[in-house]
Amino acid sequence: MRPTFWKTLLISEWTNEEWEALCDGCGKCCLIRLEDDDTGEIYNTDVHCKLYDGDCGGCSNYANRAKHVPDCVKLTPDNIYSLSWLPKTCAYRLITENKPLFVWHYLVSGSRQTIVDAGMSITGKTTSELRVKTKHLPKRLKVWEGE
Repeated sequence: MRPTFWKTLLISEWTNEEWEALCDGCGKCCLIRLEDDDTGEIYNTDVHCKLYDGDCGGCSNYANRAKHVPDCVKLTPDNIYSLSWLPKTCAYRLITENKPLFVWHYLVSGSRQTIVDAGMSITGKTTSELRVKTKHLPKRLKVWEGE
């Protein structure tokens, strides 16, 4: 990985490894979201995708996630500019908005622990969708730190 690639190179110049490395690992993109039919507004819950490891963080089957969760959205250089539901703290969103990464992002801090210490990770703060009935999701709405 090239140092400070996210600052010095266009997204189209990044390697796949650099693209994947931009993810800060917060897990917020793995949350179950609800959309208001009238306004189109998106609301986060405290319920995560069945593949998200709520205790350790990260997808438990990242390579095959689309097979197990067909509506899982793979972030790509082509679609990243149109995903308005991405968290305001998401490194991919920040890059598309020409904003700097936060100091707690591991590419800046040098440690993956800083996102946890800053309270920006959902790890340990959510419940699997396998444990929550769909009809109860509106009762599980949550505004996350930084949103």
